[in-house]
Amino acid sequence: MCADLSQLGKEIRRLEKGGCDLFHFDIMDGHFVPNLTFGPPVVASLRDKTNLPFDIHLMIENPENYLSQFIKAGGDIISLPVESCLHLNRAVSLIKDAGVKASVALSPATPLSSIEYILEDLDMVLLMTVNPGFVGQSFIPQVLPKIKRLREMLREKNLSLDIEVDGNINKRTAPAVISAGANILVGGTSSIFKSKRTGVEELRSQWELIPNTYHLTPKMSQEPRAKRLYRA
Repeated sequence: MCADLSQLGKEIRRLEKGGCDLFHFDIMDGHFVPNLTFGPPVVASLRDKTNLPFDIHLMIENPENYLSQFIKAGGDIISLPVESCLHLNRAVSLIKDAGVKASVALSPATPLSSIEYILEDLDMVLLMTVNPGFVGQSFIPQVLPKIKRLREMLREKNLSLDIEVDGNINKRTAPAVISAGANILVGGTSSIFKSKRTGVEELRSQWELIPNTYHLTPKMSQEPRAKRLYRA
């Protein structure tokens, strides 16, 4: 699993001390993805434990209906699932008007063409490198050209958005996603939470020859492991 839900406050302090730059929360509703995690009250209860940004990844149906709650809870970055957000422009505007950074999240099979029209309004794009909903899945290498193409699109449009990647990011896959153009990496069970003592250090070691514009964020939500179908 990822973070210990019974010790989230302690986990945050440990990870901040270890060198993480922000905290990533997967919010699941049992509909958009088949699992449940937690809601705004849990996020709010942790807000006073750190000054680092809270990165809220909404994996839910009708995410527009919950934006104000997660913003009030202390979210600094809100990622909307392109596949379930019916009014993307409106939702992005609501986030930006609240003074929060707006992001969109794409599953591996979702094309970049679905967000090209709104890139100018965003602060970040989250590209999933596994199918959302379970930990323990294999990294999908076919997403690498997608990361590279998104970075090219941003250069063509003279945009400086962050590209975040999430899904089996570890010391083996980190160099490839960084080379492709990602600059925020979400670490979970295959890296940060692999070892209580060395998980953060192992992934952070990938930064030794990388400019300090790259950031590491731990996945705080606890997700069930993938069933055999999804395992390597």
